[in-house]
Amino acid sequence: MIQIIHDRIQGSDSRDISLDARWIASERPLPIVVFAHGYKGFKDWGCWNLVANKFAEAGFLFIKFNFSHNGTTVASPTDFVDEEAFGNNNYSKELFDLKEIIKWTSKAEQLAAVADTSTLHLVGHSRGGGISLLAAGMKEVKSFATWASVADFASRFPFGHALKEWKEKGVFHVLNARTGQQLPHFIQFFDDFVQHEEKLDIRTSTKLISKPFLILHGSEDEAVHISEAMRLNKWGVFSSMYFVQGASHTFGAKHPWEKEQLPVDLDDVVERTIAFFK
Repeated sequence: MIQIIHDRIQGSDSRDISLDARWIASERPLPIVVFAHGYKGFKDWGCWNLVANKFAEAGFLFIKFNFSHNGTTVASPTDFVDEEAFGNNNYSKELFDLKEIIKWTSKAEQLAAVADTSTLHLVGHSRGGGISLLAAGMKEVKSFATWASVADFASRFPFGHALKEWKEKGVFHVLNARTGQQLPHFIQFFDDFVQHEEKLDIRTSTKLISKPFLILHGSEDEAVHISEAMRLNKWGVFSSMYFVQGASHTFGAKHPWEKEQLPVDLDDVVERTIAFFK
């Protein structure tokens, strides 16, 4: 039977990070997998609970969490009710949050009797993949995998007239097609990246990490082009890459997901990641 615990820790700006961990009891300590969600995502989006269950059934302790400024709250973990927090999110804050989660795994009393804290793997989807690549150099991380990951952050900012307008107004909005919300991005997002660009350089980070690295990407990814996976593979010291033919950015998943089975493409991604970590 899958066991689940829910907890919260302090993240960036002392905001709460909601998390859950799930596993199946075993006589041996379980290796840990930490999962980082992507842009406009959250830990319970779509199929992520089914993904977590599959990792637990394969003998891992799987942890997923909400970034502190992703727009959700402890009371509303699947809705972007805090647009102010969303607008004040940035890459530095997400990197801080992920590092805090990794540190938490070794000191959480709930995990002490079941977790093998010497064997921790990272998985990041989309933007969460980029954040995972920045954190993968931590001594606690054994290996890591990215699913439809971005290869850089700089190119994702507006430029030219759009950037000038953003600086003048202090905010620009993006549509969340699922909810119809116009979500804000305050100019601090850009300013923070410029200030910390060296620390947030995915290329540099990836080249410096001598750990096993699996790159999985859909051949028909509509949000992050497959060329970004190729760049990551070029930079990776011990990287391997696989394209899921015909797969989308979310590997067939959507929110909400009401089926009890994973979509075929995402199931393939999970199976390959499990095999890689084992």
